[in-house]
Amino acid sequence: MMQTLNKGKKKLSPQARQQIRQYIESQRTDALFFRNKSREADLYYTVFGLMLSHIFQVQTDRKKARRELEHCKVNTQDLVYYAACVRSSLLLDSPGKKLRRQLFPDKNPLPVFQTFPHNDSYSPYSRFMWLSLMEDLRQPIGNKQEILESLNAYKIPGRGYSNHRSGLYASTNATAAALSVKGQLEGYPNNRDEALEGLYLRQDSTGGFCANDQTPLPDMLSTATALFVLQCYEVKPRITPASFIEAHWLESGGFSSTLVEGNSDIEYTFYGLLALGTC
Repeated sequence: MMQTLNKGKKKLSPQARQQIRQYIESQRTDALFFRNKSREADLYYTVFGLMLSHIFQVQTDRKKARRELEHCKVNTQDLVYYAACVRSSLLLDSPGKKLRRQLFPDKNPLPVFQTFPHNDSYSPYSRFMWLSLMEDLRQPIGNKQEILESLNAYKIPGRGYSNHRSGLYASTNATAAALSVKGQLEGYPNNRDEALEGLYLRQDSTGGFCANDQTPLPDMLSTATALFVLQCYEVKPRITPASFIEAHWLESGGFSSTLVEGNSDIEYTFYGLLALGTC
């Protein structure tokens, strides 16, 4: 993913790089935190900000940022928040002793989570988050076949995957998550199974991807995740998305979520650069 972000950066002109770099700097609230859509310090958004800071060589006072991170109350019950803590610490080199005790309170490599995306620990997105966290921490995965088989409950024949067992419609992000899980566990073979073909066909005439079959407007998050997974499987998109991506770049230097959204944020700037790196 970092390689793809770097490829996106290399496609920019020096002026565009400087504009995005200034935008990244403007989204900081202090040495550590980045702003969310409400312009409040938010650890989830901070992960995206730290990754972009690394790519664009935005200076970070790592020592001070680590101290601030250690003062965060680590919620070991919530998978998403916990993952944000771990990734932020890794992006700042490594967690200090105090933070390490908070992140790993027991001898087990990971705590037992109670809160998951979609309130379902088996959903494709939850599985993707968990596996990515294990990968970041270099932890072995011991139940690969069980994970792969559990994805079948979320499959929508001919279309892809949903994040809900009773889902009627496949979503782009659930399909991308499921294909990422399969790729992480089985490798990314260059073949087109039903779900991969469904994701490939989801691209609309603008070059973007919609969140699901019921959403008529393509968005940058769905576009970036779809393009990234297609790239992992060595599948080129039907339509070059460069114009779609450029249309979401705002004068602020950041990217918007959709064409009707007039504001940018650090998360969608991350997705804009990730999408650009797949072109």
